[in-house]
Amino acid sequence: MRFRVGRETLGEAVAWVARALPSRPVVPVLSGLLLQAGDDALTLSCFDYEVSARVRIEADVKEPGTALVPGRLLADITRSLPALDVEVASDADLVGLTCGSAEFSVVSLPVAEYPVLPDPPPAAGTVDGGVLAIAAAQVVPAASRDDTLPMLTAVCLDIDGETLTLAATDRYRLAVRDVRWDPAVPGLRAVAMVPARTLADVARTVSAGVPVTIAFGAGEPGTGPADGTGPGREPRPADGVISFEGGDRRVTARLIGGEFIRYRSRFPAEFGSRAVLPADLFTEAVRRVSLVAERASPVRLAFGPGNVVIEAQTDGRARAVETVPADFEGDERVISFSPHYLLDGLAAAAASAVPARQAAASRDGDEAPPPGPGEIRLEFTAAAKPALITWVGDDGLAPGDPGPAFRYLVVPLRVPARA
Repeated sequence: MRFRVGRETLGEAVAWVARALPSRPVVPVLSGLLLQAGDDALTLSCFDYEVSARVRIEADVKEPGTALVPGRLLADITRSLPALDVEVASDADLVGLTCGSAEFSVVSLPVAEYPVLPDPPPAAGTVDGGVLAIAAAQVVPAASRDDTLPMLTAVCLDIDGETLTLAATDRYRLAVRDVRWDPAVPGLRAVAMVPARTLADVARTVSAGVPVTIAFGAGEPGTGPADGTGPGREPRPADGVISFEGGDRRVTARLIGGEFIRYRSRFPAEFGSRAVLPADLFTEAVRRVSLVAERASPVRLAFGPGNVVIEAQTDGRARAVETVPADFEGDERVISFSPHYLLDGLAAAAASAVPARQAAASRDGDEAPPPGPGEIRLEFTAAAKPALITWVGDDGLAPGDPGPAFRYLVVPLRVPARA
């Protein structure tokens, strides 16, 4: 094997694939990054039986061939090379890299022992990369990081025709985002449980205006929504693997088994109290006030005429109070939240202002302007019942939709009543 490629191109591709390498491989060969040169292109890939990553880049291939090299070492080497073309050549059990005056020789791993990458399953549909990235960023933080309950570490992909819904929960908050997409089969209804970490990695590397193909063992047309709220029978969660492919990059991951919660039924039909708050001012105030809150300490919101008082304290050590303008109506005026959960919800709701128009501008070749100031809507009924955070101006995907495209339901913290 012998090829020549630009350092920046090679470094970016190696770094992207290396992110999918296992931190503690079961066998040493799984720490390898596979290089396959041929047809004026270089394919780099890795696979640990759970997650695979593959990218194809242009290269000047002088001798086609295959080599398996230690992935993290290769990433470190390519990151440190000067901004010149890189010459890579394999000879027996060595792979050599030359870039300007820098020369490296790396002992290759046995290619014959490396597993074959999984083929992508049939395509379920495509979605704009920018839309997927925003939706994933809104939903993934709500997924649990506790591997003892695998279902809660997943993001549920719920397909209902031309609507793709992403949902995640850790039992204390529930984030749901609807997006438009193009199903491979008209009227398709299916559900898949993708690891949240995999979806987050995919979202960081896709671009607005570039279609991303999502592929998994989908259900059949007309089988009913995943949460069982619509007509027809409920689709079974897909098993096997899921694939995300955009441009020359593809990631596959093993799906998580189990049934996701019936998330749509968790949202109350109405609330007794509603507040509309300036997003920037409110978020920054919560962030400042929460500096004095301990891990289990709440941020308390007390609504009055035309404002909200935000307060947090650490008993005997510190206290912070800040007032922000607010439009409020309702009987219940006080509610408390975990500052971490509240800030996640505010950031996710604000992302709804970035949007679809950004993807559309990218497709037209224009750069979308950053979103201007907006407003957050906070709805709740009682201090002990879940509250809903949404973005004012998010009216859903189409006229007549029952609610915003993004919704964040969060359980308040109970605090002792004040004398």
